[in-house]
Amino acid sequence: MQTSARPLNVNLSRAQPSATYRMMDRAAARRASGAHIISLSAGEPDFETPEHVREAAIEAIRAGHTRYTQVAGMRSLREAVAGKFQRENELDVGWQDTIVCSGGKQVIYNALAATLNEGDEVIVPAPYWVSYPEMVALCGAHAAVVSCGIESGFKLTPQALSKAITPRTRWLILNSPSNPTGAVYTREELAALAEVLLAHPHVLVLSDDIYEHLIFDGASFFTIAQVEPRLAARTLTMNGVSKAYAMTGWRIGYGTGPRWLLDAMEKLQGQQTSGASSISQHAALAALTGPQDFIIRSRGAFERRRDRVVDLINAAPGLTCPKPGGAFYAFASCSALIGMTTVAGTVLRSDEDVATALLDEAGVATVHGSAFGLGPYIRIAYALDDAVLTEACSAIRSFCSSLSG
Repeated sequence: MQTSARPLNVNLSRAQPSATYRMMDRAAARRASGAHIISLSAGEPDFETPEHVREAAIEAIRAGHTRYTQVAGMRSLREAVAGKFQRENELDVGWQDTIVCSGGKQVIYNALAATLNEGDEVIVPAPYWVSYPEMVALCGAHAAVVSCGIESGFKLTPQALSKAITPRTRWLILNSPSNPTGAVYTREELAALAEVLLAHPHVLVLSDDIYEHLIFDGASFFTIAQVEPRLAARTLTMNGVSKAYAMTGWRIGYGTGPRWLLDAMEKLQGQQTSGASSISQHAALAALTGPQDFIIRSRGAFERRRDRVVDLINAAPGLTCPKPGGAFYAFASCSALIGMTTVAGTVLRSDEDVATALLDEAGVATVHGSAFGLGPYIRIAYALDDAVLTEACSAIRSFCSSLSG
């Protein structure tokens, strides 16, 4: 007997599963079958959450802080979030101008879901974090992808932004430092983008600053509402504790923006997940208000790893890797490998083929750049210890050296 089709939301068919998680799942499956796999695909620090943060969570449990919280987060945490934005980003906000969500991803999704309608457009510079266009699609809108190649440092230019804006444009998404490229916008570059945006008051700005504290070479971090305060009334500045404090599994993100937007996001969250985990909120409070030396140490480790990985990848025949300014990703061009053949007889016709062959034949999991909107590249996450990274890069170099043309 034929089973009738199960109806799904039409927007669900427009979105694709995360390419990052897909590669992580493939690597896990290979490990389960007994293969030795080094995964350079996951975007999370390998360090343990700072001890004082873990202790704060344990103490919260012992003190009985295991109940529901306000939908937008505990006031004490929201006050700490406001203090962080004031202190580090020069944003004039109070605790009422903040929201706490279950991860940075929920901050972004809540904002898009609360504002987008059918036919709306969101400007997404590419390379982009894989979830941006899929979130837009799930909200029934269209991701207007703007390609930003190596010639612009993988960054959006004012000319490209001006050309992409239409009467249907609802949002521009900016991510600095960037996943997947590690590109960092300077104050001057943000100011130039802001000049374009000031001429288009219908466009909202979503600034994803999740990698804020992972910025190298003594450079300073800037966010667009800081650079141009006139945009603050239509900018959502999003951040979280995941990357800065090695708290990916704690699932705490936060943001600040105009009250009308935060109210809409809170309304949506109240019917979706309610408040974030109370234990995680107490841990995040300790992270934001406690010692900050962990950030300095981890940033130093990531900068050292970056230098090592970029040197090793550039020594691999056919790979070219610019030095990223932040985050913990290297974005290496593999255009010279396209058309070559592996020892196993696989013809590399795309960057996805390169990433697949690296996993299957070299035991190294990366993510193909086309999943981030720009190929042929591979993204290498260097959030692993030095010895493992050296082993992985050696395997990549051997793989490239073994190819035949």
